Amino acid sequence: MAKNKLKRELGLFETTLFGVGIIVGAGIYALLGIATGYGGGAVWLSFLIAAIVAMFTGLSYAELSSMFSKDSGEYIYAEKAFGRRIAFMVGWLIIITGIITATAVGMGFANYLYSLTGFPVLFSALGIIFLMSLVNLWGIKETSGLNIFFTLAEVLGLVLIVVLGLKYFGKVDYLVMPHGMKGVFNGAALIFFAFLGFESIVKLSEETKNPHKTIPRALILSMIITTILYVLVAISAVSMVGWEALANSSAPLADVAAVALGNNGFIILGIIALFSTTNTILISLVATSRMIYGIAERKDLPKVFAHVSGYTKTPVIAVFSVMILAMIMVFVGDIELVANLTNTAVFLTFILINLSLIVLRYKMPNMKRRFKVPLNIGKFPILPVFGVVSSLFLLGNINFKIIFALVVLVAVGFVAHDLVMKKSKK
Repeated sequence: MAKNKLKRELGLFETTLFGVGIIVGAGIYALLGIATGYGGGAVWLSFLIAAIVAMFTGLSYAELSSMFSKDSGEYIYAEKAFGRRIAFMVGWLIIITGIITATAVGMGFANYLYSLTGFPVLFSALGIIFLMSLVNLWGIKETSGLNIFFTLAEVLGLVLIVVLGLKYFGKVDYLVMPHGMKGVFNGAALIFFAFLGFESIVKLSEETKNPHKTIPRALILSMIITTILYVLVAISAVSMVGWEALANSSAPLADVAAVALGNNGFIILGIIALFSTTNTILISLVATSRMIYGIAERKDLPKVFAHVSGYTKTPVIAVFSVMILAMIMVFVGDIELVANLTNTAVFLTFILINLSLIVLRYKMPNMKRRFKVPLNIGKFPILPVFGVVSSLFLLGNINFKIIFALVVLVAVGFVAHDLVMKKSKK
């Protein structure tokens, strides 16, 4: 009996919108207020710093994805460079990242819904993760269609904020730093969460047409689009309400719209924020379930996780596993803690991905690369070094307790992996 396989449905437009959709919803709607508390009027600079750091690694992803087109993405890159043990650690970090991202943005969704309706935050967060998991199970074509609708809505929301803020530009000091440059960098470390998503595109390789070319292009396009939007929105928001008010808001962009449009503006942006955060949850769930599927395909997780439904053509066991874990994480209840846990996992992953690219330049020098990171000295790529150094720098701005908590999660993953795999081989 032939094994069911994932179906190639996505082109450049769809994959780019997947990237834009997950990036935009991840932070600007949920974390702008908290980041402004760190960066003050210079929060736009926090966004720019985070974007530059993300771009270093984004280019490494682009080259690696042009070499290998499997849903396990980072796992494959690390395996080719460092072997299966390190590859599993990278894969496990990505799984942790995806699950916690879905949780953090689910809590952001719940906060916006509460501000609009008063509906309980806990039930909202659990409910939206459950509903988007059902969409994930439904099929990649249906998921893509919903993503396109949500992405267009959330981008229009950000454009609206920029347009409303144009007449306020220049009325405040954009270099006010209540905590100095350290606060700006602390804000950048948190805001980095707002750029997560570009790396999720590589987990769609087996459902994308011509992935060697399409995935690198979609990665770079989605990062450029979102960086421009983020910086303009941050400037606009600070201009309209001031950094102090923004720092104390649980629904920052809705409050910004209310300044220009009154209560109607609050409602409009609140609804768009619901679309945006829903979209990020959906794509996080999709990407994480595909990573689990991809690792199981490589026989580093039990083969049951690689089971693909003959009806929906989706990895059903992986989908439900991610849903259950994300719903459990909701009970942590602290969106800043959850976001910083995600960032810590991502910084470690990005360090390993950049190192993988450097190693593979020497280990596989003749392998065809349809995209190549610019600025090289012979075979040696310069920008991945900046990716490693900048990720280490931002990691240094994370609270040590959060780093320790992540180390514990990684250790638990290794122990569970070794126990399960040893049992499955008997």
